[in-house]
This record gives sequence, C-alpha cells and structure tokens, in this order.
Amino acid sequence: MYSMIPFGRMNHSWNDLLEEFERTVMPANRGQLPGFRTDIQDKGDHYLLEAELPGFQKGDIDLHLQDNVLTITAKHEEVTKEQNEGKTYVCRERRVGSVSRSFDVSGIDEANIQATYDQGILTLTLPKQGPEVPQSRKIAIQ
Repeated sequence: MYSMIPFGRMNHSWNDLLEEFERTVMPANRGQLPGFRTDIQDKGDHYLLEAELPGFQKGDIDLHLQDNVLTITAKHEEVTKEQNEGKTYVCRERRVGSVSRSFDVSGIDEANIQATYDQGILTLTLPKQGPEVPQSRKIAIQ
C-alpha cells in the first residue's frame, strides 16, 4: 500500500522490487524476459503471431521489415509540460518508454503480411512462401 505521508513513502513500487528481483535471479545473459509476450501458432499455410501490447494505441506501434527481420516497436510518448499543468501528482508510476522485439521471417511471403490491433493484442498473419518451383528454360545457341 502506498503511504500518503511524505516521509513514509517507499522509494520503489512492488513492481519495481519484483523487476529488480528478476534481474538479480535471472541475469540478462541467462534468459532475460522479453519486452512483451507473444504467442506464435502454425496454421498450416500461415503463422499467426499474437503480441500483448496493453496500454498502447494503434499509432504507438511500428512494424518494420528489413532483410528478413520483422521488428515490432511500441512507444509511449512523453506527456508535454502543457498537458501536466494544473495536476499535482501524489504518485506517478506510469512511465514513458518503448518495447521492441525482432523476429526472423525468412520463409514468409513478406508482401502479404497483415496486421490488426484490438484490445491490447497485436495480431500478425504471416503467410508462408510456397515451395520454390525449379525453373527450366531453353538456351538458344548463337
């Protein structure tokens, strides 16, 4: 519980304490937790990727595709000083910042990737590329 007495306030919230505990117990080089959680299903002709991005608006999310790597980035923009005028915070735990993850999408038909965002879940449909058909052609003798 958050104390309303100025000198009795905790320096950290419970979430901060738990995050610090996770960093101590599971160092970054041994399985650091990702920026956000995803589920990826194989649906036969495509993969279905669902990413939890609660608290973000559709405009806060950026999908970037380059060299067979799909990067999902979500950013909370900083509230301007004008928007904070007249507000006196007793506690302010919501942070600005960003989360990002990258995925190898080799073997995916990049031109037909589709994305939707609804109620904090980003859903990507990643169609698989069809098998490569060997090309044959005649070579003219000159």
